[in-house]
Amino acid sequence: MTDRSAGTAGAYGTRDPDALARRAGTRANPDRDQHFLVDDRVLDRLATHLPDGADKTHLLEVGGGAGALTDRLLAAVGAGEPTPRGRVTVVERDPSFAAFLREEFADAVDAGVLDVVEGDALAVDLPAFTACVANLPYGISSEIAFRLLPQERPLALTFQAEFADRMVASAGDPEYGRLSVSAQHYARVEVAERIPKEAFDPQPAVESAVVRCTPREPEYAVGNEAFFLRFVKALFTQRRKTVRNAIRNTAHISGLDAPDAVVDAADEALLGRRPGTLDPSAFAALAELARERGAPAEE
Repeated sequence: MTDRSAGTAGAYGTRDPDALARRAGTRANPDRDQHFLVDDRVLDRLATHLPDGADKTHLLEVGGGAGALTDRLLAAVGAGEPTPRGRVTVVERDPSFAAFLREEFADAVDAGVLDVVEGDALAVDLPAFTACVANLPYGISSEIAFRLLPQERPLALTFQAEFADRMVASAGDPEYGRLSVSAQHYARVEVAERIPKEAFDPQPAVESAVVRCTPREPEYAVGNEAFFLRFVKALFTQRRKTVRNAIRNTAHISGLDAPDAVVDAADEALLGRRPGTLDPSAFAALAELARERGAPAEE
């Protein structure tokens, strides 16, 4: 693949990842949770994994690194064209990489098509983005995902494959758990592509996967989202217990004042099941019952 020189107006979408790393003057550091995606074919596909019809007028990237994905996202919004179709914001916590991104893509920055935000993606104020495409730092991928999911925007995010499989698992699957219920509460989630270790530099110890998240309203209603998510978390700490025992044993986590009152009011057949067999709608119904019968008054 031809690598267009840095700073060439309109030259977006074909930068070679290895050449970018050389120009940045520093390699990704796995001790800092840096594993850069360097496979051109995967990079070219990432933005296409957003849901059909996703609004790409303001794309967010978390963890820009040396800019290989940033380059593709700039191409996706038409940076360098007479009338760009959108803009890109990239959040990068490493000061040296943030400075390099501003230098490498100076034309896009000057044109107002690219904004480089230096800081921790868990702490900085995120812009009002329309969609997010990112190769997330794996060590904080869960925290970042659950900062992004409540924004109700289309997402195409790269995770460790095991994490991705847990996100998309269905009730009864071995991988099904708190992560599955919580992610699927906000969006329809699906694995869009699996990525081998060799696509990264340095190579991580595990394979990866791209998860496509399509925002949607859940098919159930919850009166208090924070309580619902806390209740799900509580019951999955006792996933091998029956629902009856899990409710009673985790009141200190869920915040229930009267767990026995919840058990007395719940369906007997449901109480005999294991948490891992309850789909999100069943969790929602049980959480509402718990909130009404056994939660503190302020809930």
